[in-house]
Amino acid sequence: MPPRTKTSDNGATSSSATIATVERAADILLLFADRPGPDLGVTEIADALDLSKAAVHRVLASLRSRGLVDLDERSRRYSLGVAAMRLGLTYLDRIDVRRVGRPFLEDLSERTDETATLSVLLGDHSRIYVDQVTPDREVIMSVTIGEPYPLHAGASSRAFLAFLPDEEVNAYLEETPLDAVTASTVVDAEALRADLAEVRRQGWAHSHGERMDGAASVAAPVRGSDGRPVAVLSVCGPAERFEREVDACREALLETAGVLSRRFGWAG
Repeated sequence: MPPRTKTSDNGATSSSATIATVERAADILLLFADRPGPDLGVTEIADALDLSKAAVHRVLASLRSRGLVDLDERSRRYSLGVAAMRLGLTYLDRIDVRRVGRPFLEDLSERTDETATLSVLLGDHSRIYVDQVTPDREVIMSVTIGEPYPLHAGASSRAFLAFLPDEEVNAYLEETPLDAVTASTVVDAEALRADLAEVRRQGWAHSHGERMDGAASVAAPVRGSDGRPVAVLSVCGPAERFEREVDACREALLETAGVLSRRFGWAG
């Protein structure tokens, strides 16, 4: 009997240790999603989660071996890996807005002869592209699927931020560093507030080089039954060409966003 009791205790101890390790790994992965920057150092992770650096190193080594995090050998900082993106894209494949939005993107790209994109929110501070359709022409714009962008940089981002409730907009502007993505990114909080009010009034946002130099776009929210943006549609292209087409692109965008919003219950 005593040996059996001892084995049971060892099994319970081993099980508890395994659960703790899994929880630490999950907490570290979620920390990457919660922080606005693309990478984290061991000390940052340890301080944020109240863990020892040794424990963080062990968990990161396991995550790295499975491709869930990558290590920049020069800076010694970690970022989410390809396997984490695969998990995210698998989840995104199940999001109804992506499935429903695909034919609308195809139609929008065909009508404008420019790239049409679809974005969704990622946490409270960023959004990601989940789909795009590019035109059949020599020079096009293409976006990176799954890469997070802050909510103050670019037309798609500001189309999200402008239509969030006031308390969420205020929290973002007060708590999130308004870092410049390009030289054209608006980083003054009051100027951004004025711009967001204009975006909300007119129903669309316009960007010229805010997120990517040499690119321009227009974007509008896809709103759900409660008025919140469930996604954002955009049309984008090389800035020099796009600015000559912006009025036609905006008209097609707003028509498409309106139809898609009604599909998600928006009656406004």
